[in-house]
Amino acid sequence: MTTPDPCGATWRKSSRSGSDSDCVEVATGARAVDVRDSKDPAGPVLAFDRRAWTTFVAGLPGRA
Repeated sequence: MTTPDPCGATWRKSSRSGSDSDCVEVATGARAVDVRDSKDPAGPVLAFDRRAWTTFVAGLPGRA
């Protein structure tokens, strides 16, 4: 599922998360990946450079 953002970002959440709001959303840009809480879309955003995000995702279970 994607959600548009007034700043132009397109936020995505996993299709496995269903219709509830208990998950994180991710927006990818040219230089960074932003992460936010789907329950609070106007709240704080964590920003990761692409290398850090790629390293994080590679370390998730089932990604080896």
